[in-house]
Amino acid sequence: MTQVGEGQDADETTPPIMTFGAPTAGEILAERYELVEHINNDSAGRLVWRGVDVVLRRPVAVVMRYPGGESATEMLQAAVAASRVVHPNLVGVYDAIDEAVRAYVVREWVDGQSLRDLVAGGVLDAARATAVGNSVASALAAVHATGMVHGNVHPGTVMISDDGRVVLADARTDGDDSQESDVRAVGGILYFAMTGYWPHAEAPLRGATAGHGRAAIPDAVRDANGAVAAPRQVRAGVPAYLDDLTMDLLDAEIAPPPSDVLTAELARLDVPDDDYLDNSGPLRFSGETGEEPSPLAAAGGRKVALGIAGLLAVALIGLLIGISTLGGDDGDPQTNPVAAPTSSAPVSEEPAAPAVRNLEISAARIIDPDSSDRTEVRDAEKVFDGDQDDGWSTETYNRSNFGNLKRGMGVWIDLGAERTVKSVQVNLSGRGASAELLTGTIDAPSSSSGDDQVLTAYLKNKIGQPFEEHDGSTMTFDGFDADQKYRYLLFWITELPPNGGGFKVGVQEITVQGS
Repeated sequence: MTQVGEGQDADETTPPIMTFGAPTAGEILAERYELVEHINNDSAGRLVWRGVDVVLRRPVAVVMRYPGGESATEMLQAAVAASRVVHPNLVGVYDAIDEAVRAYVVREWVDGQSLRDLVAGGVLDAARATAVGNSVASALAAVHATGMVHGNVHPGTVMISDDGRVVLADARTDGDDSQESDVRAVGGILYFAMTGYWPHAEAPLRGATAGHGRAAIPDAVRDANGAVAAPRQVRAGVPAYLDDLTMDLLDAEIAPPPSDVLTAELARLDVPDDDYLDNSGPLRFSGETGEEPSPLAAAGGRKVALGIAGLLAVALIGLLIGISTLGGDDGDPQTNPVAAPTSSAPVSEEPAAPAVRNLEISAARIIDPDSSDRTEVRDAEKVFDGDQDDGWSTETYNRSNFGNLKRGMGVWIDLGAERTVKSVQVNLSGRGASAELLTGTIDAPSSSSGDDQVLTAYLKNKIGQPFEEHDGSTMTFDGFDADQKYRYLLFWITELPPNGGGFKVGVQEITVQGS
């Protein structure tokens, strides 16, 4: 069981420097959080405890430092910023408290282990590494959409839960990092997952020193000039495409793609998140006729086509060598019937899984169940017309909760047929809205009563976590069941952001990804 704090575990034999303010088992913090067990100390001088929220009766992790006050400012600011982003691949932050003698952050408890400890038991195959990288990139895309930076991406803050969920923990806000460095760190995560080595010698793990207990992670293999060896040079079985992608992310001379573009590129590999622990086969590359080009290639990836072409060339050469080896010395086709099957049993090939792509929205309408005035239900088609500058908007209300006149308003969309959905991204006109994504199976008439039927039925089926006063203009929902098909979705707005002298929001564009 590992619950990483800011980064790496400190040597467990090293006691805290101070004792004043030290926590004790059984103590209840803020009249709510009971400390149960000390898990570890991190190298930044913080203590990580397993606790229980005695009000909601749920397990929590308590990350504490003492003294508090000014020395804990960065930790608390990072926690407050992280609490504003709700995403299935981010550890939830519940509370941040400064008691002067000590300060602590209360966050989600993850039953599982860090990527660092998982890889200590053996490196991951390409499919598992890609799924982990995709989850981390998706979490960063949600953070970056708010304008923030995570700043602390490494094998110690990537957590793998016992149920297969991959989550990123413990953001920092010390100003020394950028969104670009976050994206480059995903390359480091891929490299580490496949090799067991960390390639960022110029940006070592925070607080880690050589030989420092479990904090030490071996540096990547390097040549005489200090250049990092590619994953394919370290271990066999790494696909050329993934090798090139990883090295491009680590190359300081190549501008990295935005985190959302990287997420889309990793999603193209079509490795389901819940299958990353299944070591059952090689990484799959899939595509469709007429499919849009790789978003990462469009952003400047230099090796994608070359890597795949190389794999095809190697396969073709191998096939020709095999045919030549099987043939007789005289090359007589009568004595070397290569084309004749040796068995009448049918040869079956499993079809490639469809690639993740933007799904077509066939129809949309505004759901407004608490108003007999239907003036706000116009312009729904603008939310999927490809123009983010022109969308649908609510009217202006005098309070964020629609002035207590309505439960909310929403945009209902129809995919035209049942689809496998990976994620839904909603671009809004401003920050501060609260909303959630719902799904259902009914399509009632566009009227107040019909809208009420839709809302009542759909509220039973929520996708992922709701956004509360979201500090960003983009909301991404990706808590979809891979085994379920979806046709109807409802983006439901419960609270409006301030706009001028009142409260309103516009839905500029909705994008659905899936297959």
